Amino acid sequence: MSDSTLFIEKLEAILKRHTFLTDQLFNLHLIDNPADRIKIEKERAEQDKIVNQYQIYKDILKQMKDCDEIRKDETVDAEMKELAQHEWEVGQQKKESVEAILKSFLIPKGPYDDKNLFLEIRAGTGGNEAALFAADLLRMYTKFAESHKFRVEVMDANEIGIGGLKEVILSISGTGAYRHLQYESGVHRVQRVPETEASGRIHTSTVTVAVLPEADEVDVQIDQKDLKIDTFCSSGPGGQSVNTTYSAVRITHIPSGVVISCQDERSQLKNRLKAMRVLRSRLMALEKEKQDSALSQNRKSQVGTGERSEKIRTYNFKENRVTDHRLNISFYQLTSILEGNIDSLIEQLIVWGQEKTANGR
Repeated sequence: MSDSTLFIEKLEAILKRHTFLTDQLFNLHLIDNPADRIKIEKERAEQDKIVNQYQIYKDILKQMKDCDEIRKDETVDAEMKELAQHEWEVGQQKKESVEAILKSFLIPKGPYDDKNLFLEIRAGTGGNEAALFAADLLRMYTKFAESHKFRVEVMDANEIGIGGLKEVILSISGTGAYRHLQYESGVHRVQRVPETEASGRIHTSTVTVAVLPEADEVDVQIDQKDLKIDTFCSSGPGGQSVNTTYSAVRITHIPSGVVISCQDERSQLKNRLKAMRVLRSRLMALEKEKQDSALSQNRKSQVGTGERSEKIRTYNFKENRVTDHRLNISFYQLTSILEGNIDSLIEQLIVWGQEKTANGR
């Protein structure tokens, strides 16, 4: 059996199951069994995206088949055949894009896929321009998360006062959050003309991103004796004090050397709780690296040093282009992507990641 046949059979099985569940929702016995109804609704909701994309896929295949018949019809004139050929080629591109999305949906879930996550964005090489682009990435990820109904919370942020960010740590929670964003770790390079550049010269800057699955308390046990906790006054853009109370918290995990700071809340207790959440996740990531170095990378290798040559993606404003260097694919929709419309890119990265894991790389 060919891979394409197996692919269609899997999708048909899901469609059949989705239809069955839909019919079940109209069953009168569910009125008196709310738990069963919730279970059915949850399973059906998980299949909605696959079914919707599969319907789009089938429509594309039908359109391509119609175009193919016109191309081969000897009674059709050359102009119509040329038009059919163009429509077929457009359909082929759409087909490949939707296939990538569907294949990502069929990938078995990993152990962290449904985890919440911490997403850390830090300005790298490029000074103020890097900090400004860090703010652009913050907006991109926030909009993407909101479009998927994920909850976004700022854990800590260090602003520079001109709308840029030296660093920011986000908590993103919701089913599938880590599955969607796990491959955003790495160096993001931006090429654009800064507003302050009178000669119009393009500058290249970098921003590093790290994605860590959030650890539960049961995942990581922390001995309070291993912690050094300092408090200090929160600071705002430029380092000025924003309050006179010692509400900001810095936690050092002595055995590992991991240091976490949080100052976003006015309450010292809230900042401490936030810092502990991030610390648990950092420690879980370190343990994960020790247990399986083939499938997980050292956090430093995720983000590198921030040098321009260490990049996973390039954002070129002049060409309106975003290139992902792992996929070796360019998207000429930079403005749309920075507005959070990165679903197509994300789905193709999920497939890439699965293939990489399967090949043991």
